Amino acid sequence: MPRNPLEQANRTGTLGTFRALRHAHYRTLWFGMLGSALGTWMQIVAQSLLVLRLTGNSALALGTVSLAQASAFFLFAPMGGAFADRHDKRRLLFRTQTMLMLSAFTLAVLTATGAVRLWMVVVLAFTSGTLLSFDQPARAALLPLLAPPQDLMNAISLQTLLFNVGSIAGPPLGGAVAVLIGLAGDFALNGCSYLAVIVSLLLLPPAVTAVPAGPSASSRIWSAVREMLAHVRKQPVVSAAVLVYAVLLFVAPSQALLVPLFATNVLHRGATELGFLFAASGVGTVVGSLAVASLGDYRRKGRILLSANAAWVMALALFALSRSFATAFVMLAFMAAAQSVFSTVVMTLMQGSVEPKMRGRVMSLNTLLVMGVRPLGDFPVSVASSFFGIANAALLSASVVALAGAIVFGARPSVWRS
Repeated sequence: MPRNPLEQANRTGTLGTFRALRHAHYRTLWFGMLGSALGTWMQIVAQSLLVLRLTGNSALALGTVSLAQASAFFLFAPMGGAFADRHDKRRLLFRTQTMLMLSAFTLAVLTATGAVRLWMVVVLAFTSGTLLSFDQPARAALLPLLAPPQDLMNAISLQTLLFNVGSIAGPPLGGAVAVLIGLAGDFALNGCSYLAVIVSLLLLPPAVTAVPAGPSASSRIWSAVREMLAHVRKQPVVSAAVLVYAVLLFVAPSQALLVPLFATNVLHRGATELGFLFAASGVGTVVGSLAVASLGDYRRKGRILLSANAAWVMALALFALSRSFATAFVMLAFMAAAQSVFSTVVMTLMQGSVEPKMRGRVMSLNTLLVMGVRPLGDFPVSVASSFFGIANAALLSASVVALAGAIVFGARPSVWRS
């Protein structure tokens, strides 16, 4: 009978891939968020379809909705990280999740009654972006409190994994629900899914996440943000990884823009096939998350970044050139796997390079990148798509990311050695 819990995990066949789930508090939150991830992906598909339906398949309209959400992140994400460092993360998440639930129910009612208009979707996107600016840094900064340092990379990988498990089942289910009972059903089910997270937060002991409340003056908040940015600049590998990641997220079209436009305008497919293309990305991110989780505390993280960046560029280029559903499905999965690996390693480097008191602020930078820079980049990509088509815009994006990776990583040999 093995005495070491990790040894026990290995004997039962997990090979350490799910070892962070040995920790009860982390496991509680993980399963709660797994339920919510399904609903989130259903809403992503439904909202894209709703915008296209309201505007006659307008790429610019999708970009405008993304721009509204990005604007909220640029305004509030740095503040959200500093706020998370100074307040009880469990209580903060409880509030943000409750308000996100109400936002989903609001969209469901507007859609069901036929009162929904594009400007309403834009306003709700800005609202959700504001809430997630506080939610995401708090969630990321909570992980080191629930899992020990040696399991942190695994915990981050599994956190990414659960969202992407939802992305496999959620989009096809969202497409099916849209066909059977309408888009309002997707929004309502997403609202209900937030209850899983709320219950899991209630089950966490308050003592685990409590922190002394710090000063809340805005001057102190922006001082904390400047401290965080200065710290990242001092870390050559971290700053290089963040810079390339920022270029990738800004230049590359997000799934919410790329998949609906490509499915509708290039492949000429409907809601059901659209759901399966979103699921392809989910399959890829799950594979990528499991691969990183299985590596454990792998020390050559710089080499992983270089490989993942090259793989992502190749997959996006081949996806843009594809004209069959099967090829597009495979390339989306491959691209998502590469990005999942890249983003998980970046998050791990960021988490491991700071003191516990700065984790919320550093992870707010990750939130700003994923939830702010990416949607912001969707607007110019949507404009390019309107003129040149989504396939040509995607090819241009792949070329820019390849060039950025070659310049940044080539100029910093320390990345190769790390």
